[in-house]
Amino acid sequence: MTTFASLGVPHALADVLSSQGKTEPFPIQADTLPDTLVGRDVLGRGKTGSGKTLAFAIPMVARLAGQLPGNRKPGRPRGLILAPTRELATQIAVAIEPLAAAYKLKVTTIFGGVSQNRQVSALNGGVDIVVACPGRLEDLMKQRHVSLDAVQITVLDEADHMADLGFLPVVTRILAATPQKGQRLLFSATLDNGVDKLVKRFLTDQVTHSVDEATSHVEAMTHSVFEVDGVEAKKKLVQQLASGTGRRILFMRTKHQARKLAKQLTDAGIPSVDLHGNLSQAARDRNLLAFSSGDARVLVATDVAARGVHVDDVQLVVHVDPPAEHKAYLHRSGRTARAGSAGDVVTVVLPEQRKDTAILLRKADIKVTPIRVTADSPQVAELVGEQARYVQPAPKAAPQPQRQGTPRPRNGAPRGGNPRNSGSSRGGSSEGGQRQHAAVGGRRRRPAGPAASQRTR
Repeated sequence: MTTFASLGVPHALADVLSSQGKTEPFPIQADTLPDTLVGRDVLGRGKTGSGKTLAFAIPMVARLAGQLPGNRKPGRPRGLILAPTRELATQIAVAIEPLAAAYKLKVTTIFGGVSQNRQVSALNGGVDIVVACPGRLEDLMKQRHVSLDAVQITVLDEADHMADLGFLPVVTRILAATPQKGQRLLFSATLDNGVDKLVKRFLTDQVTHSVDEATSHVEAMTHSVFEVDGVEAKKKLVQQLASGTGRRILFMRTKHQARKLAKQLTDAGIPSVDLHGNLSQAARDRNLLAFSSGDARVLVATDVAARGVHVDDVQLVVHVDPPAEHKAYLHRSGRTARAGSAGDVVTVVLPEQRKDTAILLRKADIKVTPIRVTADSPQVAELVGEQARYVQPAPKAAPQPQRQGTPRPRNGAPRGGNPRNSGSSRGGSSEGGQRQHAAVGGRRRRPAGPAASQRTR
């Protein structure tokens, strides 16, 4: 059996991995580690869930602690990992921190959507490894809070998703700011949309390892297409699919619909949380923690969760809304059947979506026969398995009564007005009247008619 130690991984890191139950490397790790550990540039190609994070985290920590020792300096990291989303950046940091701790290396994350103060403070205190999203990192570079001239190892993860999001110009500028002689590792499922140009420009004499094609099948993943007659039948089916005991992720097209469905399921006794771009980082972290801890069994998400969100033992992925293109289908589906575990994927299809869904699955190389079902169909019951117990929703807070009008001071004068003009019912020269004149371009207000006068009594 191949072990991490037999591939050249230092014993301190092998011990950390062993304590996490990771004793045998995945194929992408077994293939790339002999090259990455000696400093070669590597292009790693593999689908989501193939174990790419450890494939670059291990050599980065091992080399920075061993072959490339250096002093920690404020604002000058020695290792840089670029990720397309803050969820993925956070996930990478969680994976690499136990390894870095074995050598007392410091790791920090940099991404938008939160105040930069904590990130700047961490950089000023000195860090060894930065896990960053391109936009915020470039902002901090322009503000001179961080310099990349000391970076010895650079990793670009999910490069194809970077391209999909339009980040390649920023990524190009960031890579150009790192030393040309540094080691560079690029991991991507595909090389389209300009990723190949990054490879040609920034990788030197690279070794390519292609473990899985982007559309290669996961043997432990089953695919089903459930066709329904209409919107109401779809609603009942989705609630039934969400009712099992195991973790499940439901994907929606829009943020509004994701939030709405999570609330509907929770109200129906199925604890659910949402994940989408409108949430603050604190809300995202809180909802992901609830999902990973089991407080919520269902995560209702947009494609923001299609990459980078890894929670163990997700039993079912449901495409409540079929995605727009086949790569999104594969990445959504990849949230289950990860790291050798089994999982199921269901696509719910309305009559008007049948043609587009068939085209999407053909491009994804997924061969499955659609089945017309209702929420009570035996195929659905078999997939759901044991239903979880009903969970009483938390009581809703009583709505606060709205204040009617603007309260007056005790002397009877209008708030903010001139007491001497308080008796005027026609605007007069009060401060409020002056503001109203300005708001309409200086035109005088029409004198109040009988109805208006009645309202001012």
